[in-house]
Amino acid sequence: MQQLNKHITYITKANGETEPFDYNKLQNSLEKSGANRDQIEKVIQYVEDELKPGIRAREIYKKAFSKLKRISPAMAAKYKLKQGIKELGPSGYPFEKYVAEILKHQGYEVIVGQIEKGKCVSHEIDIIAQRDDHHFMIECKFHSSDGRKCDVKTPLYVNARFHDIEKMWRRKPGHNVKFHQAWLVTNTRLTLDAIKYGECAGMHLISWDYPKQGSLKQRIEISGLYPITCLTSLTRKEKQELLKNGIVHCKQINTGTNFSSYGIKPGRINRILKEVEQLLVFR
Repeated sequence: MQQLNKHITYITKANGETEPFDYNKLQNSLEKSGANRDQIEKVIQYVEDELKPGIRAREIYKKAFSKLKRISPAMAAKYKLKQGIKELGPSGYPFEKYVAEILKHQGYEVIVGQIEKGKCVSHEIDIIAQRDDHHFMIECKFHSSDGRKCDVKTPLYVNARFHDIEKMWRRKPGHNVKFHQAWLVTNTRLTLDAIKYGECAGMHLISWDYPKQGSLKQRIEISGLYPITCLTSLTRKEKQELLKNGIVHCKQINTGTNFSSYGIKPGRINRILKEVEQLLVFR
């Protein structure tokens, strides 16, 4: 589609700073949701009519989501991806399970919530992942609020724990020839210092948009493992029940799902299954 040139309206970001509203950014995100040209124009026109100086970026997102939901729940679900990840709370455990599912899809063997003895102390590791002769200690950093970033203290902390554990891993049979590495996975963004330290220390960092090839967002889109929290056909309570029972992504919802055990009435099942099916088509 042609890039848009609209009148300038200054909006308020999550961190309190102001910036001109970027229509092209909204257009790009709507295109990625699977919306066609006419649908995009309808959403943008609706948002433009609601714009006022100083409006919060979060409110603009809500308005675009609301309009898109009326056009196509499945498109709205995909558009909600980033927010859906933030709803994998309030604890970070569902996010750990979700990251583990993505890694399993990529061919890793994973263990979630393992206690590992280090040289100095024992540590609870979010995820231990293995593939071939590569062995990884993965720390997941989850934030549910807007505007949060992982600063340099987080990779410093993760790397210190990793080196304590690695000293014991090296003593295990066969591990002296394995490649060991610390990973940090976050659903938000990393500061420049966090990236600089992590790369210098030999860590593997994954954030919402980093690295360009292999970011969390890209891994989700390639795998098609959209979190159930994206779905518009489920209530918040139903999502929490599913998460408690280890159902974290949409491919785990199918005709064999025991919906009644999660408080979902039979009359709504077809609607949920249809949204899941359509969402997985928009890959």
